[in-house]
Amino acid sequence: MELSRTKQPYFGFKGKWLTFWITVACATDMTLFGYDQGIFSGVVISQNYLDVHNLNGPENTSTLSIITAIYTIGCFFGAITAFYIGETIGRKKTILVGTAIMTVGAILQATSFSVPHMIVARIVSGIGNGINTATAPVWQTETSKVHNRGKLVMLEMGLNILGFSLSNWINYGMSFVGGAIGWRLPLALQLFFCIVLFSTIPWLPESPRWLLAHGQETEATMILADLEDKPINDPYVVAERTEIIYGIEYERENAINWGDLLRGRTKAGTKTIRRLALGAGTQAMQQFGGINIMSYYLPTVLIESVKLDSSMARLISACASVIYLISSLIAAPLVEKLGRRKMMMVSTIIQFLCFLVVTILLNFAEKPGYLHQIEVASASVAFFILFYVGFGLGMLGIPWLYPTEINSLPMRTKGAAVATMTNWITNFVVVEITPIGIQKLGWKFYIIWTITNALFLPVIYLFYPETAHRTLEDLDAFYRDNPPLVLHKDRDSTSVQRPERFAQAQGRDIEEAAENLRRRASPAGSVFEHDAAEKSISD
Repeated sequence: MELSRTKQPYFGFKGKWLTFWITVACATDMTLFGYDQGIFSGVVISQNYLDVHNLNGPENTSTLSIITAIYTIGCFFGAITAFYIGETIGRKKTILVGTAIMTVGAILQATSFSVPHMIVARIVSGIGNGINTATAPVWQTETSKVHNRGKLVMLEMGLNILGFSLSNWINYGMSFVGGAIGWRLPLALQLFFCIVLFSTIPWLPESPRWLLAHGQETEATMILADLEDKPINDPYVVAERTEIIYGIEYERENAINWGDLLRGRTKAGTKTIRRLALGAGTQAMQQFGGINIMSYYLPTVLIESVKLDSSMARLISACASVIYLISSLIAAPLVEKLGRRKMMMVSTIIQFLCFLVVTILLNFAEKPGYLHQIEVASASVAFFILFYVGFGLGMLGIPWLYPTEINSLPMRTKGAAVATMTNWITNFVVVEITPIGIQKLGWKFYIIWTITNALFLPVIYLFYPETAHRTLEDLDAFYRDNPPLVLHKDRDSTSVQRPERFAQAQGRDIEEAAENLRRRASPAGSVFEHDAAEKSISD
């Protein structure tokens, strides 16, 4: 790289390359998230870990559940922390704070010698992860172009599954090593991702929408221009800046306090609560769809419900994670073509059918005297794996994307934090009850998840508006027009294509910006120079 280029902002990267490096940072954060989700599934069945922490025997099932699930409580409090600091210090600094906390948590986990030590370590790691997972999707969304916003966030969630798959293969490989290194090294490898985050985030741009909301217009406009790889006085850049500022001013003029908001005393409050609820609802549906039965406990499920040995359970879990990864990567190019609504519904239908068949098969497998118990139990493995396919196609990534799209700019960080808090508190419930549910209920445990998936389908169909091919400001305009609560018959709400009225409004804004620039040009016809444009923007 040339010396002159290294002195430029963002090492001289603009346009697609700048977006690429932001995506690398956000994807690394999500890969670490996936790695964290998967790595403990191998730790909890490692004999040395159980011996060191005195957790052998079925009487310790509840303690094992608490140690595993307490991580999600840390994530919950991390999301609350992001709620308070995200709008104050910005997207970048918030992620760096979360990464620093995760670094401490990873060291504590890898050096644990007692149950209290591990509980503290899990909580600390969770706090850092909660901060990051509430913030990284917002940063990605606010720095992405409308036509690839969904694709990039879905790609990040695909890389989240790369981390999950990596953790499963490491667990399988380290099972042959055994001893303390068999579980301490996998936990310590979290530090690799933290190093990558510390190496990339500091030199990347802040969200231009956050900067505009905090009065830093010159820097924000420069970043908008760099992200588009256009001159600072380009009509598109000026129109985009104007549109964002309009949305900020509108929200501020109609701002309400949290007390009135929660009581729904005003129309603005009702609409804001509705948008918050839609974002948080995607996360609740994700968790109560049953994914973390597999993410945290698939080896345990295969040992307890299917009666496989530990080595085979680890191997199948690792192979399933690869199928899961492929499915999640397939989802990335589809999310803009098919839209959020269709993909969530397809995903939920597959999840429902998988749990229905698993319930039936395990019912027969547990029947005393049934001749084909082994065969039907083995057949259920295919549907546990197929569940990963269905989940990866929609309900994996969209619940992380949707809250960042549906909420207005002043509520975006708060909305993402509320959604993330919902994710982690419902995650805790699922992770906490799964080992006990499998142990006490057997095949009946899976009836719960069959019913929840069946209930989610009409909710998505009736109440969730499409967000594909809309700018973030389009969605603000959509809610300013007081859309109906039940949306399935409203074409502007359900169409994958951008509604014509939004495209026309943006076209008028660009034409107006171009006309204003022409009027400000000198009589001789010269155009703005870079410094003059900055002065105009500041004025």
